[in-house]
Amino acid sequence: MSALATAAAAAVLASVALAAPAAAAPAPSAGCTAPTGPYQRELEKYLGRPVDGIQSEADCEAIRTFQAKQELPRTDGYADLSTYRYMLAVQAADDPNAAGHCPVRTYRVTCVDMDRQLLWVQTNKRIDFRPVPIRTGRQSQETRPGWHSIYWRDKDHVSSLYDDAPMPYSQFFDGGQALHGHPGDLFDGGGSAGCVNLTVEDAAKLWDLLKLDDAVYVWGVKPGTGS
Repeated sequence: MSALATAAAAAVLASVALAAPAAAAPAPSAGCTAPTGPYQRELEKYLGRPVDGIQSEADCEAIRTFQAKQELPRTDGYADLSTYRYMLAVQAADDPNAAGHCPVRTYRVTCVDMDRQLLWVQTNKRIDFRPVPIRTGRQSQETRPGWHSIYWRDKDHVSSLYDDAPMPYSQFFDGGQALHGHPGDLFDGGGSAGCVNLTVEDAAKLWDLLKLDDAVYVWGVKPGTGS
């Protein structure tokens, strides 16, 4: 190739290189912009943030990190009821019966804390099933407190009273009231019709643990109910 041709080829290559678009810069991560939630103060306190009840970007990031770690459906940093209930479960995990409200027995007891909307299972002081969020009965349909025992179990139960509503992993403990899974949002509607609702995943695990005649102890008042 002649020197003239070589120079021309080099010029063409140079012009192509100049015309090529630069590699795109990585997009910045989206900021956390969720507004102040109804449980803002509670989440701020638990997460060690300044407790002022006003959402900041740093608050939002801390809440979003907690939601992601707990694998919650919502991970946008908004301090809603669901996030608060899971916060209570995590907070209570090491010693859910610290206040001593659930009687300690040598046999297995399912503890239903309506004050905090938590359920766990203990034998003596050993925790057999760590605390999980629940939903108990709404106003005028409250879950009945006191001692009960599981008298009937139906894995694929549907309600005969409420339009064939699915009640997976039902474990009945008092009349028509049962421990059972609630498909969908556990925190919608304000409360159950008296049953103790769990997520379907938690209800399945509880089904594998409990047996007929196991004891259930219920106490407290669901927030927003009672006189």
